[in-house]
Amino acid sequence: MLTIKETLEAGITEALVNVTGLGDAKAQVIYATRPEFGDYQANGVMSVAKQLRTNPRELAAKVVAEINCGELLAKAEVAGPGFINLFLSTEALARRASECLQDSAELILPVSKAQTIVVDYSSPNLAKEMHVGHLRGTIIGDAIVRILEALGHCVIRQNHVGDWGTQFGMLIAHLASLSEDNKAQSNNLSDLEVFYREAKQRFDADPEFAELARSYVVRLQQGDPECLAAWQRFIGESLRHCEEVYELLGVSLKRSDLCAESFYNDDLADIVKTLDSKELLTRSEGANCVFLEEFTGKDGNPLPVIVQKSDGGYLYATTDLAAVRYRCHNLGADRVLYVVDARQSLHFKQVFAAAKLAGFARSESHLEHIAYGTMMGEDGKPFKTRSGDTVKLRDLLDESIRRAFALVSDKNADLPESDRQQIADTVGIAAVKYSELSKNRTSDYIFDWSSMLSFEGNTAPYLLYAYARIQSVLRRLEEENVTPGENIMLQAPEERALAMKILQLSDVVRQTGQDGFPNQLCLYLYELSGIFMKFYETCPILKAEADLRQSRLALAALTAQTLKRGLNLLGIEPLNRM
Repeated sequence: MLTIKETLEAGITEALVNVTGLGDAKAQVIYATRPEFGDYQANGVMSVAKQLRTNPRELAAKVVAEINCGELLAKAEVAGPGFINLFLSTEALARRASECLQDSAELILPVSKAQTIVVDYSSPNLAKEMHVGHLRGTIIGDAIVRILEALGHCVIRQNHVGDWGTQFGMLIAHLASLSEDNKAQSNNLSDLEVFYREAKQRFDADPEFAELARSYVVRLQQGDPECLAAWQRFIGESLRHCEEVYELLGVSLKRSDLCAESFYNDDLADIVKTLDSKELLTRSEGANCVFLEEFTGKDGNPLPVIVQKSDGGYLYATTDLAAVRYRCHNLGADRVLYVVDARQSLHFKQVFAAAKLAGFARSESHLEHIAYGTMMGEDGKPFKTRSGDTVKLRDLLDESIRRAFALVSDKNADLPESDRQQIADTVGIAAVKYSELSKNRTSDYIFDWSSMLSFEGNTAPYLLYAYARIQSVLRRLEEENVTPGENIMLQAPEERALAMKILQLSDVVRQTGQDGFPNQLCLYLYELSGIFMKFYETCPILKAEADLRQSRLALAALTAQTLKRGLNLLGIEPLNRM
């Protein structure tokens, strides 16, 4: 089933093609900016008229005469130099809203052609605990996979954790030098950040220890049982920390979604061999490199994609090429999304280009870097503690819950402490997640507690309160034996505007699934809440006559369903009471 916008685009595009004979003509339907311009506006006639060198208003009039969008479209009018204003049938809107009320699955219509989509996100290094730098990739990625699944796609999560390399030789050497008592070692490993810092200090200050660490790397790569056992201890401890954070955040990543760097170790030699067989390798200063003409440095010289160092070691690019091949050929991905820091943009452009040339990516597979900016402190620098240390993600989340508890206690001092804590747990985590998701992901942003936990503006507390308020209205009327009706009537302009906004959810979700910008969904939910408040203030529910009261109550219930569905896609579970 097509969404409203898709139905309009299909009908008007068909009319435009019939009138002009141009098979590539597009309707270009957008939301109208003002009510007097209708509900939607088609702008495609302008570009087609320019191409045909004809009068755009005359062409628009011919298109209007040909439009067939069924019962959905009440009328279409030519406006300005050749725009087409589209006015929807209020009766058709009411029927669609009533259908969504009876079956909430209708709120998000699945795509007509589902794809297999691999999403690479979160991907912390397992030598240390997760820190604030992992927040954006984890939260944005999780929202995207939820949205893609809601659209009916087959989504494969890939947590490409860093579990290999020199740092593990360093950690194993440090662990080996400690007491052999397992309990003592476990105590040392309980704070991975401290343990890593101690090992790194020894590695930097003690040449003998550094040489020992490098020898452990070789032993690890050769499959030495003792080294592998120690490596597994680090992996297990690190994953335990990660899973605690995932559970607290409500992130859908599971242990079964792990596909670590080490997974590709056995493929790396073959990646280099394949590149060589396709005459893509160049030996440069002892290293094996791929040079691509489109990538040059400031000096105009080509930038290499180094896939094997002079000492025979492999790099991130080699592993990423192996991952592309696995995802495109073994997993059959139509799209592969990499939710990774924007600073890796050049790396991924080069890897994607090399992968296409080498055939590691199928011609029909789309490789996309879902880049995001940096979380900044109030000083405009990357977010850190006052001492300059990186903030542990768990500490940040605990602090948000603590602040939320103080806020809830201030507003609802009479609530039992257990209830206040339950609300704070939800609000604190939701505030962090929504603050992140409501920003344009490509921009850096300032992390600010006061705006994040505010009950005003486009924030999680505001949306959670809006949902809880609707639930309160539904409960109060239910106590008076007033329940929502099965059919929604749209008599007042505020009722129609609210139904229109609700029915736009599918379009917003599809757009977000296409371009990976969750802030579009956040803005939609914020606007929906505002439109509901206007409806609630203007259209009395309790004082309305019986049929109208049931209809307005049904519209309120449908708004709550829509808010909940949207928040769930962002990984937020709303509260019935606040």
